[in-house]
Amino acid sequence: MGSGVDVSAAGGGLPVRIVLVETTHPGNIGAAARAMKNMSLDRLWLVNPETFPHAEATARASGAADVLHGARVCETLDEALAGCGFVAGASARPRSLPWPLLEPRDCGRRIVEECASGEVALVFGREKSGLRNDELQRCHAVVQIPTNPDYSSLNLAMAVQVLSYEIMLARRAGRGPAAPRETPLATADELELFYDHLQRVLIQTAFLNPENPRHLMLRIRRLFARAEPDSNEIAILRGILSAVAPGSGRPGERGERDETK
Repeated sequence: MGSGVDVSAAGGGLPVRIVLVETTHPGNIGAAARAMKNMSLDRLWLVNPETFPHAEATARASGAADVLHGARVCETLDEALAGCGFVAGASARPRSLPWPLLEPRDCGRRIVEECASGEVALVFGREKSGLRNDELQRCHAVVQIPTNPDYSSLNLAMAVQVLSYEIMLARRAGRGPAAPRETPLATADELELFYDHLQRVLIQTAFLNPENPRHLMLRIRRLFARAEPDSNEIAILRGILSAVAPGSGRPGERGERDETK
């Protein structure tokens, strides 16, 4: 069951992880922490930052040192997303294979709504290159901030500020579902285990040629990003995979038993 968070409250406590991937400049981490605290967000996750902790991060935080002190440092994005249901990735670049796309205001509303069912994450990429395609594939949707087409570059902390503001607006408007989801969305780590299991079965059954995979797994990921399966549905699908290809699941994983109830 979900956490039952009061999304209309003005204070902290909203289970939103702001995830910064491989940030190169410590000052940007501090400025992002300040932007978060301005909008009552306090869960900062850092994936393999180049330098942290650092005095410049503390200086740029300007009163938000508590957010920095509580930051979680991870080696991988998968670690930062573990346990999260809905995940949105911020990107300014068009992608060759379209992904479900949200406007910032819609993203803020959706994040607040999903908080009623558990942890959610908003992911930001590197200052120069943003998120890689494989990182965006771990998100349910991509959010793009509209900008001047002749000058579209946004500082990392600016992007965090804009999207955190939209989350705050949604909270002030009292957005949220009438009740948490009956069954929470499959978490990011559950989905990755499913995709890994599915790929093994597709290779084992000769449906997928690992020497020439083309975009098959990417398209499958996009399909499930649109479908937004819950935890029970993913367990059912993994049970089917295990029935089709016995032993394809890793020992002890949830998909190795019947979850059809």
